[in-house]
Amino acid sequence: MAIIKIPTKDAKVIDEAEDENIASNYSITSYGLDFDVDGLVKRIIRKDIFVPQFQREFVWNRKQASRFIESLLLGLPVPGIFLSRERESQKLLVIDGQQRLFSLLYFYEGIFADSGEEFVLTGLKTKFNGKKYKTLLPEDKRKLDDSAIHATIIRQDEPDDGDSSIYSVFERLNTGGVLLQPQEIRGALYHGAFNDLLSQLSSNSSWRELYGLESPRKKDEELILRFFALYFETGSYKQPMKEFLNNYMGGNRDFALQSRSQLTDVFSKVIEVIEKYLGTRAFKPKTALNAAVYDSLMVGVARRLEKGTIEDRIEFIRQYDELLKNSAYVDSTETGTSSDRNVKARIELATEAFKNIS
Repeated sequence: MAIIKIPTKDAKVIDEAEDENIASNYSITSYGLDFDVDGLVKRIIRKDIFVPQFQREFVWNRKQASRFIESLLLGLPVPGIFLSRERESQKLLVIDGQQRLFSLLYFYEGIFADSGEEFVLTGLKTKFNGKKYKTLLPEDKRKLDDSAIHATIIRQDEPDDGDSSIYSVFERLNTGGVLLQPQEIRGALYHGAFNDLLSQLSSNSSWRELYGLESPRKKDEELILRFFALYFETGSYKQPMKEFLNNYMGGNRDFALQSRSQLTDVFSKVIEVIEKYLGTRAFKPKTALNAAVYDSLMVGVARRLEKGTIEDRIEFIRQYDELLKNSAYVDSTETGTSSDRNVKARIELATEAFKNIS
């Protein structure tokens, strides 16, 4: 299992949409199923059960993981897990229970993937202290293998818009130790080719110059997603922004809406022009990157580039500076930034500002 190193700092991004709540009524079917531990581990190894990692290390300490394994060996009850069955693949996505499942996988494999350290049960006051899976007595192995973990499996019946309810359940139930951010949840729920592309595009040198260090919580990837959604689906925008992005990412999960090459081409061209002409002051009306300035500028420039390249650097800079002085534009990027009216207003103003630059 690959270990990904991430920076400890993230760019400061102003985005009112971060505080949005998705308020919808759902019809959800759920049922319970008991898995034996041996079967769970085999399903994880086969990737029939998909355990999202969110690019961060295993967060339980060795004693927590050991006590969980010990509880099963002693026949004590343990908390259940929540899973969602994907419609197309029929794989099970882990909504809650990631740390428990990783503990089982690592114990059976004999090693903690995050550190390469051997998994030896530690900090226990029972006969199992110091044991590895392979050194357990045969009867203890059988008891662990046959231990049952209850799973609640859910699926969304209504509304028929993909997995918006699963996103909300994920957001409310996940107990992985760190409050999950929206794009982390999307990356798990809509894992696949489009999600991989967002990660790849995030390494674009011009984007890295403008955004800063890679975001450990995927905020940089969320902004790229936000550009695509607003550029290609502006006419269908409806707040809240979070749900709009969920729907677009789910809809284009396997490039059903726009192709990999189309997305790569438009993002690369726009971000390179903006970095070339504005440098690190782009998207920053003050000191921090403003997500509303970002999305409108990106869409406005993308629409201009549909007619060809931009050569007039001086006029480009002038129009950007004038845009940041426009009171209507400023209002749409500072308060109520995810409202239907303000999203439409700032994109139209940015489009108008750049449309006639030669």
